[in-house]
Amino acid sequence: MKLDFNVEQKKLKLALAGDYRDFDDEEAKSRLLGAVRGGSVREAVINAGNIGSWDSTLVVVLYELIRECRRADVPVSYEDFPPNLRRLVELAFMVDRKPSLPQKVFLPPLETLGTFGISLWRSIKKGLGFIGQSLTSSRRWLTGTAVMRKVDFLFALQDCSYKAVGIVSLVSFMVGLILAFVGAVQLKTFGAQIYVSSLVAIGMTRIMGAIMVGIIMAGRTGASYAAAIGTMQVNEEIDALKTMGIPVADFLVLPRIMALTLSVPFLVILADFMGIVGGGFVGVLMLDIPYAEYYKYTLDALDMTNFLVGLFHGLVFGVVISLCGCYFGINCGRNADSVGKATTQAVVTAIVWMIVMTGIITFIFEVLGI
Repeated sequence: MKLDFNVEQKKLKLALAGDYRDFDDEEAKSRLLGAVRGGSVREAVINAGNIGSWDSTLVVVLYELIRECRRADVPVSYEDFPPNLRRLVELAFMVDRKPSLPQKVFLPPLETLGTFGISLWRSIKKGLGFIGQSLTSSRRWLTGTAVMRKVDFLFALQDCSYKAVGIVSLVSFMVGLILAFVGAVQLKTFGAQIYVSSLVAIGMTRIMGAIMVGIIMAGRTGASYAAAIGTMQVNEEIDALKTMGIPVADFLVLPRIMALTLSVPFLVILADFMGIVGGGFVGVLMLDIPYAEYYKYTLDALDMTNFLVGLFHGLVFGVVISLCGCYFGINCGRNADSVGKATTQAVVTAIVWMIVMTGIITFIFEVLGI
């Protein structure tokens, strides 16, 4: 089990003889590779006429030798090679271990603009088509013809309702606490720190509670929807549903949209309450506002209009998050990397569209005087 080689007239001759199992003679391998790296070799010949049994360790040695020969532009010839050994060595070089970076194609400005416009139009068309399918599924559910199992809806409702209470409560409490601190900085200047209670109550009920719940559920449940459906796409389960004639929008999308849309308004109510409690923690314990006064000013500031505006925001956010999660899950690729990308896109897109919908709703309510 040796690497017997010699160099004559710039020609390296390697004779393989005997058994090569668990070959670990690093010194012999280093001398062999060093002979090629020295630059004194112009041709290499590998003879395997007397080889016995061998395993993959021999293939590794031959692969490293041939790789060094190719780097030095030294031709390699084979003599009396077993076909299976020759095939394994060839297979080792078929894999591109250092794939080249894709070449960037720089198009003229007008063509670049046109390509972007076409891509944008296709994305909009694809998204509107998915929304249309979801609305059609909702219509079929209202008429009792949707292919939706009750257990799927209950499972989705369980995942996005009471299981999210802990994180929603904690984050909302901290947001209310921060609002109270920020408001107190300015209000204390005028001796009006009592109005911290009004600031927290109005801010949490009108928008901040809904925004916090939306962001939490986008990162928690929206990502879960995209990952779960994306994994089904990778495992070809969605293809199986289509083959059986089951509408994917009914079976996968509809229960998730209904569950999240139903649970988010209740989580918004919880967020409003916890935010007000967080503000009270700061106001009563740190700003020395009497508890009865803080409670009175909080009740005076609470308004049913602000409360309903916050619930409406939560309802819209539930629809947006569930649509984004399901859309990117269904349109996921066929590998694990695509599932990760779909999850990221679902969260980012949901948050962006929540901000956009907040701006639109705020503008409309401002025009209507609400």
